[in-house]
Amino acid sequence: MSERVNETMNVTRRTALERGAGVAAIGAASALAAAWSGPSAAAVTGARPEDSSGAPGTTLPAVVAGVRIPGSELARSAAAFARKASSEALFNHVMRSYLYGSLLFDRRGIRYDRELAFVATVLHDLGLVKAYQTPDERFEVDGADAARTFLRERHMPAERVAVVWDAIALHTSMGIATRKRPEIGIVAVGSGLDFTGNGLQQIPSDALADILAAFPRAGFKQDALDNMLSLCRTKPMSVLMHPFAEVGRRHLPDFRVPTVEDLLLAAPFEE
Repeated sequence: MSERVNETMNVTRRTALERGAGVAAIGAASALAAAWSGPSAAAVTGARPEDSSGAPGTTLPAVVAGVRIPGSELARSAAAFARKASSEALFNHVMRSYLYGSLLFDRRGIRYDRELAFVATVLHDLGLVKAYQTPDERFEVDGADAARTFLRERHMPAERVAVVWDAIALHTSMGIATRKRPEIGIVAVGSGLDFTGNGLQQIPSDALADILAAFPRAGFKQDALDNMLSLCRTKPMSVLMHPFAEVGRRHLPDFRVPTVEDLLLAAPFEE
């Protein structure tokens, strides 16, 4: 057994057992639709979001690429909360994720609760914000917990909060999320498309132009890489058996989180 595995295995066994770590996969968006026939719509000024204290925030479009952005008080508050907490690149990512997911689901005629889908998607990356990070949990769980706290404070019914929690916690597990109810799957599909580009051919070119004009990528690739490396440096055991661990192994010379193979071979059995 290698020295690296010897030094880390006690904590990794304990972490795996206590956290129930599983292998997550940032999946590509699956083929979801026949040809979309709805018209593209340029962004128009709509409701004003509010920050978490209820103060007016920056104006969001009411419609982008033919997709309606919910204007309820809860939706505005969630968007303002995410905007205040996030970098420009991260906030624009969560908004694009909602628009891509909604556009694909709408094209296929999938029925879903638009406010619930929007709130889950706009809050789905709070676990990448340092203020909401715990020392050990995966970022998806940190984000789900932060969203749950936010929504409980606004008296969202418990069953709806539970859907948001699942949507955020599962958003990097495409194969699982898309087998759940659509408000859960839409977060994985939309964020997966924005992260990898897979499935982008299903988005009409004029709709894509509208989305990128409304919420530019603003250096998203580098911002995402920086976030992944930050997690690997500051809470490495949170990426045990997680795709982000591969980023740590590539970029960080002292990254010591074992691989799945390491865990298997270090198991306390003779064979």
